Amino acid sequence: MDEMAFEDRILSSEEIAEDLVNSDNPLRPKTLDEYIGQEKVKQNLKVFIEAAKKRGEFLDHVLLYGPPGLGKTTLSQIIAREMNVNIRITSGPAIEKPGDLAALLTNLNMGDVLFIDEIHRISRAVEEVLYPSMEDFAIDIITGKGQMAASYHLPLPRFTLVGATTRAGQLTAPLRDRFGVVLRLELYSPEELSIIVTRSAKILGIPIDNDGSMEIASRSRGTPRIANRLLKRVRDFAEVMGDGTITAQIAKEALDRLEIDQLGLDANDRRMLEAIIKFYNGGPVGLETLAAAIGEESVTIEDVYEPYLMQIGFLSRTPRGRCVTHAACEHLGLPFPNGVVPGQATLF
Repeated sequence: MDEMAFEDRILSSEEIAEDLVNSDNPLRPKTLDEYIGQEKVKQNLKVFIEAAKKRGEFLDHVLLYGPPGLGKTTLSQIIAREMNVNIRITSGPAIEKPGDLAALLTNLNMGDVLFIDEIHRISRAVEEVLYPSMEDFAIDIITGKGQMAASYHLPLPRFTLVGATTRAGQLTAPLRDRFGVVLRLELYSPEELSIIVTRSAKILGIPIDNDGSMEIASRSRGTPRIANRLLKRVRDFAEVMGDGTITAQIAKEALDRLEIDQLGLDANDRRMLEAIIKFYNGGPVGLETLAAAIGEESVTIEDVYEPYLMQIGFLSRTPRGRCVTHAACEHLGLPFPNGVVPGQATLF
């Protein structure tokens, strides 16, 4: 069986080349009212933004965390638009040394938003410079060495730092504590994703009915980025196999041919679960052993495959290794390994 390369994986929640073709993505909502889902986050943000405007102040620093593809970058752009200020976008790995951060900060205007994606990946040296800039809106830069060393104190305009991370636990406590607003983004329900798919289809000029949008939404792993990507792929099938309109039947046939099942599992997810069930009697099996068995890197299994399978209750981690659950066997139509209580993880 030909295995799909991870780089081409349609169900990847990370941005891929197709998502980056147009940086001004027309599918991104422009205001909080247009932003679908994340109701608690939206309502709280509205309060914080309105309060800051009434006081004539700027919004406190904001930390957004949650799985990739849920709209953290979009929210940062909405925050800047609602506050009527400009936004500068960068990422943690791109800020290699303190001088890079100093260049970014000194080019900001009063009230601007600085968005740092994957903020947990900034280096410790850069983080040390970030502390005083967040608290005191000033940075101290030392130039030269030895007797030629000189320290410069640079005042900065007041700005709002919006940090985004998929791994809030990897943020150091001093950095995390400097964010006045901390918001967690949750996975979307199929109903919310269906509204997003319908909105995206309208923007892209794709005819779609309600059942077709729900079929795509239910297989999108709770992630808008994946839903929009699947919509574009199903559109291709609709134009070739039908009259261009995405119906439930067209969507089902297209996604089945892409090997994406009713719960959003693709061939790679199913291959990993089947390996645990068939080769290791349902588990437990060590991460390195499992990686060797299916020909994947252990970090890919840990970061890409496992999170969603654990969220839907198909996989569990134990001190002795990975185990499948009764629900996973039922979904795959495979007999459950002996000696395991139905409905529970395989804890031998």
